Amino acid sequence: MTGLVVAGALVVDGLLLLAQRARPPELAGLWELPGGKVEDGESPDAALERELREELGVETAVGEQLSGEVPVGNGLILRAYRVELISGTPVALDHSDIRWVDARTLGVMDLVDADRTWVPEIGSMLRQTGPS
Repeated sequence: MTGLVVAGALVVDGLLLLAQRARPPELAGLWELPGGKVEDGESPDAALERELREELGVETAVGEQLSGEVPVGNGLILRAYRVELISGTPVALDHSDIRWVDARTLGVMDLVDADRTWVPEIGSMLRQTGPS
C-alpha cells in the first residue's frame, strides 16, 4: 500500500509560509511546505490540520489540492493543499525556522526537491492574492 504525505501552502496577505527542515541530515537546512504523514484511518485534510497544529501551533482549514502528486521514496506520495489560517501565529515548533515569502522570493528559496513541483502554481496564487 502506498503511504500519503501531505503539505500545506499556507498563504496570508499574499505571502506563503515556508518551514526550514531540521532533519534528516540530507534535508536539514532546506525549506519546505510544512506537513507530514497521513496516519492510518486519518483523512488527508485531518492529517494536514493535525501536522500544522503540531509543527506550527496554528489552527487551519484545508482547501483545494494543488496540481499533481510527487513520489518521495519509500512508497510515499506527496500531495499539497492550499491552507487557510484560522487562528494562531505560526511558530517553528518542529523546524529550524519559518519564513513568509512572496512570489519572487519563493523562486530563489532552497526548497526540498519535492516541493519545487508546485512553485509555478503557488507563485501564481501569490501574485493573484496580494495584500488585502
